[in-house]
Amino acid sequence: MGKIRFQPAAPKHQTEEINTHRSNTHTNQVSGELVWAGQTRSSLSGLCCLTTALIVFTCSLIYASVYIYRYYIIPQAPDQSRFHCHVPYESAVSAPLRGAEELEENVGIFLQENYEQLTIPKITTSDPATIIHDFNQGLTAYHDVERDKCYITELNSTIVMPPRNLWELLINVKLRTRNKGIYLPQTFVVREELVVTGLVSDTQELGVFIHRLCKDKETFHLQRRITRRRIFRRELQNCRPIRHFENTFVMETLICESV
Repeated sequence: MGKIRFQPAAPKHQTEEINTHRSNTHTNQVSGELVWAGQTRSSLSGLCCLTTALIVFTCSLIYASVYIYRYYIIPQAPDQSRFHCHVPYESAVSAPLRGAEELEENVGIFLQENYEQLTIPKITTSDPATIIHDFNQGLTAYHDVERDKCYITELNSTIVMPPRNLWELLINVKLRTRNKGIYLPQTFVVREELVVTGLVSDTQELGVFIHRLCKDKETFHLQRRITRRRIFRRELQNCRPIRHFENTFVMETLICESV
């Protein structure tokens, strides 16, 4: 009679190791290579990271290109810093029955130096003038051409557009109209009154651009006055109007001196 023998069972911990090893591997039926499952997950994760990095790099490159073109290349073109503008407006302030009028103005916008220069020719309702808005100094200078006097006041940043914003406004209008002159839509008039308060002793303290405009001219300080609270009678003052624009509306600036 033959003997029946039983092969001893493998220890429990060895069985678990074998099962784990089998579950984490599979054979590639085409090439016959042994491929680890963990190795596949690692490759997919690396591919996702690489794709994300390429997307971020591409977006950064596009943004940098647009920034450089917008802030450095375009402003360097000489014909893109000076504009000849026409603005029709309703003249309800001084002549309500006259109807619409038109303001003509030469605008120089200097982005790197951060200032604007407006030149207003002689028209029937305004005195000829040159105006500088210096955003670095926080000052506005008015040169009354007929009197050959300068007037200095604080820059009103709630009304005056910064150079970048005004430049973009005029560029957009120029691209739409494709005309040599820039014709803005019809607008309205806002009035402000400025009163002479004293003499400026040294224009060099006003910055290089205003100093260049007002050098060797009588120069005076101005203070804004709220018209609804004014206490001076109009007949006791000599006021000269300057109409100009540095926004989407026309400003009528009255420069008043007591007599």
